[in-house]
Amino acid sequence: MAVAAGRPTEQEVPENPLTVGLERLPVAPTTLVIFGATGDLARRKLLPALYNLAHEGALPERFFLVGVSRKEKEDEDYRGECEEAIRRFSRRAPDEAVLKGLLDNVRYVPGTFDEDSVYTQLGEVLDGFEKEAGEPLNRAFYLSTAPSFFHVIVEKLGQSNLASHETADVRLIIEKPFGTTLEEARELNRRVLAIFEETQVFRIDHYLGKETVQNLMAFRFANGMFEPLWNRNYIDYVQITAAEDLGIGTRADYYDQAGALRDLIQNHMLQLLCHVAMEPPVNFAAEEVRNEKVKVLQAIPEPTAAEIPKMAVRAQYTAGHAGGEDVPGYLEEPGVPPGSNTETYAALRLEVDNWRWAGVPFYLRTGKRLARKVTEIAVTLKPVPHLAFSEGGSLGVQPNQLVLTLQPNEGVSLQLGAKIPGTRMKIRPVNMEFLYGTAFLSQSPEAYERLITDAMRGDATLFTRNDEVEAQWRICDPIVTAWESTPGPLPTYEAGSQGPEEANSLLRPGDRWRAI
Repeated sequence: MAVAAGRPTEQEVPENPLTVGLERLPVAPTTLVIFGATGDLARRKLLPALYNLAHEGALPERFFLVGVSRKEKEDEDYRGECEEAIRRFSRRAPDEAVLKGLLDNVRYVPGTFDEDSVYTQLGEVLDGFEKEAGEPLNRAFYLSTAPSFFHVIVEKLGQSNLASHETADVRLIIEKPFGTTLEEARELNRRVLAIFEETQVFRIDHYLGKETVQNLMAFRFANGMFEPLWNRNYIDYVQITAAEDLGIGTRADYYDQAGALRDLIQNHMLQLLCHVAMEPPVNFAAEEVRNEKVKVLQAIPEPTAAEIPKMAVRAQYTAGHAGGEDVPGYLEEPGVPPGSNTETYAALRLEVDNWRWAGVPFYLRTGKRLARKVTEIAVTLKPVPHLAFSEGGSLGVQPNQLVLTLQPNEGVSLQLGAKIPGTRMKIRPVNMEFLYGTAFLSQSPEAYERLITDAMRGDATLFTRNDEVEAQWRICDPIVTAWESTPGPLPTYEAGSQGPEEANSLLRPGDRWRAI
């Protein structure tokens, strides 16, 4: 067979080792319905994620999108809003042909989430898409709304017979927060599971979509050098940090009801702890991975009233200097009630009481208006027993640290002790680093791109199961209750600082917080 001049045959094209494994598995033909389609999350995250999936060819050939929101507008108006959001927030400049192809299959259904007519019209739109496609389409309902609407939408989907399909899969994707107390989480689970099967439910935690979180399992279970050390005999302590340099912005209504513990520790940070501490699953199927995570949560003792003051610290930021400018304190932020006792900083010391981790403290901290934005997991190994390297000018032997950074720059670094060049034996720490931005040819996808794809595919590995949610609340609920029953004022920390001094009381002698 003749080959066009100048074009290499398949055999002549060398395989690029950096692209191996980057291919995506196909997704079945799907209609995605976004409830809360005009909200901030949809505009900033979901629509740009869908565009980038379309750009990479990761959406199915037959893909349709329906937006549901209370504002009255025509399909064409909503398409224009989708285009504006994608152009503004996409991680890559849109290709006009790809953008048009995506937006041509967008429809809009107006109305409040408790109106029967909304679900009647939605059913007609879904049936119309199937007729157009000439085949059954999987359906994914994404609840990008205030939590108070979750059970309303779920029950209306059930009443309108949209929660199941004779010849296609139906899936429910729920954003956080999944309840604000253990009792609320149990009640929401009860209502959701009265309509949908657990296998249909995908509870979003966008941290689990980050490449570094997934890479933690690869580092642990695919490298023989780490797993033998991954236990109480070699690891001294683990520190998980989620620090932000920004304040609460315009989110006072939500944040003052939630606080730092509910906003980040109850969901994201406990999930990160699970990935650090879990046992190797039998395989990496969704249920096996989630079984191991639940075991970790069950091994963390429920805090007692007497223990909480010793293992949990909260604080609030005051006025200070951050991002090159003077900024107000939390109580001066627009919309914050006078005298609010909501914490903007929370730190915990937890222990996993099992064979692998007994006696190893896990330190978790998160806060607003700290020195910089960083999310990382730092695993500190026990120091070597013989300190012979103590010559003048030497920084000495520091414990090895493995640091996995989730943001701002995803990557992994390993701190080692190395000799300083010269005639004397002087030691200083050095870092071996791996960064996603330089190690792979492809840009690391946004977390929502991975999670939306997995949900449409039916892969629940990176989503939380009902018993995981309740196990997380079992740990945090006593702390929330204790804090809410304790009058203020709270400890404070200056905006732009490392956080409150009180956080040091959680540390064992010799342990220290990493600089933010």
